Amino acid sequence: MALQPLDMRSRTVHQILADRVDRYGNRDFIRFCDQVFGFQDLDRESNRVAAGLQALGVAKGDKVAIMLENRPEYLFLWFGLSKLGAVEVPLNTAHKGDLLAYMINHSDCRMIVIESLYVAELAFCLKDLSKLEKVIVMDESGVSLSLPRISYDALTSNDGKFDAPEVTWSDPLAILFTSGTTGPSKGAVLPQNYPLHLAETIVKTARYTEADCLYNALPLFHGNAQFLSTMPALLSGARMVLAPRFSASNFWSDVRQYGCTEFNYIGGIIPILLKAEERPDDADNPLRIMFGGGCPVNLFDPFQKRFGVKLIEGYGMSEIGLPLMNSIDDPRSGNCGRVHPDYETKLVDDDGVEVDVDMPGELLIRSKKPYSMLLEYYNMPEKTVEAWRDLWFHTGDYLRRDQDGYYYFIDRKKDALRRNGENISSYEVERTINSHPAVLESAAVAVVSDLAEDEVMVCLSCRQGKTVTPEELIQFCEQRMAYFMVPRYVRIMDELPKTPTQRIQKYRLREEGVTSDTWDRGHISKRKKNVG
Repeated sequence: MALQPLDMRSRTVHQILADRVDRYGNRDFIRFCDQVFGFQDLDRESNRVAAGLQALGVAKGDKVAIMLENRPEYLFLWFGLSKLGAVEVPLNTAHKGDLLAYMINHSDCRMIVIESLYVAELAFCLKDLSKLEKVIVMDESGVSLSLPRISYDALTSNDGKFDAPEVTWSDPLAILFTSGTTGPSKGAVLPQNYPLHLAETIVKTARYTEADCLYNALPLFHGNAQFLSTMPALLSGARMVLAPRFSASNFWSDVRQYGCTEFNYIGGIIPILLKAEERPDDADNPLRIMFGGGCPVNLFDPFQKRFGVKLIEGYGMSEIGLPLMNSIDDPRSGNCGRVHPDYETKLVDDDGVEVDVDMPGELLIRSKKPYSMLLEYYNMPEKTVEAWRDLWFHTGDYLRRDQDGYYYFIDRKKDALRRNGENISSYEVERTINSHPAVLESAAVAVVSDLAEDEVMVCLSCRQGKTVTPEELIQFCEQRMAYFMVPRYVRIMDELPKTPTQRIQKYRLREEGVTSDTWDRGHISKRKKNVG
């Protein structure tokens, strides 16, 4: 269902909600556990958020961080911020310490809306948050804060009236942090039109209609759940079931109970669902499409056959949307699909020269549509220029293209890792590990896991006269980084391999992989389970 506004500049997230209220009234839109919200409910609650934030001084262009679990209030905040022209800064609820402080400071957040569960993490780094003015807490929390604290209930106890500024399709909507690879994580500034363009792409590709029901179990602080599930559901007039989190044990029962017809997956979910004991009625479910990427090639056809569902794979990044997409009529395994008509692409070698068919090269992207990619990296002009050199966006990923125009992902040129559906910055892992008093230097590299993603391996050398055990290092990491960033493998070496210019040769560490002198935290966990 394409948008038909006369003025293209009115393509904003909250305007689409207003259009859907005009069309559907308060027809059911969101289900969360035993709560159901219609289109008018979402509009009303987001008005109260907008009014409450405006009363606190939030104006167009201001940055507001959100650190919440999946819950309806997250969506109320998202649409409320859009109505003010304020900028959402979603934060992974697992972040803590220096990285959490960096993201809040770097994005110039004036306020944060936070789950009571994470107030202690905020309090831990509050002394470093010089720009934060107020904290809005979702539920009661006994942790004391040196900043003014407002409850979410107090924020939204109003009549929903506010002075609406002019917001257009080019205004910033959100700052999504992407994994830093050779430096700190970058905040991609995304315009209002970005999620609408993505939603149109998804709706057309998957052929969503008002009769569909999207199952949304990925975290709302990720762009996938917001832009690839919520917006397509809104645009098509479909229903959406918001789950607290992905649960393999609850997945199929939820799908059947609520009549869900679509789900967005990340690669590791496919083998997890296939590991469940087979049942004669596995294919007896309403799900018709699963959209995602990273499904292991050998599992693609078995999964479709067992569960009677079509898998549609594509390629995208937070910065660029979905330039490569497979077709619902011809879903092929092992590739990312063809180029979407709204994009230009090319594959180049390290000198920027285009490569031949079936030759690997870095994928470069340009969009033909205005405001359908990132505007910039926030407060990082040099990184923005670097990414857009030669007037092409450099993805940092190696792909190849066959004679039929299908693209195949080969490897990351960057040093990012992906684990449990989370993008991980090797730089952030190394920075934390290097802060240990016994560590001289370290290198974080990816090791392929049995779930089609990465396991984190850290190779390190110690300072002269200092030692550290793997167990001590892991305990150190668990206190200072998100759980999914904590390494599984630890290899302590006398010296890391170096180039003549003293740069660590990560490619050699990747090639060597898990060696006989590598400590495996996974084996320790398994032994504990067996003992228990």
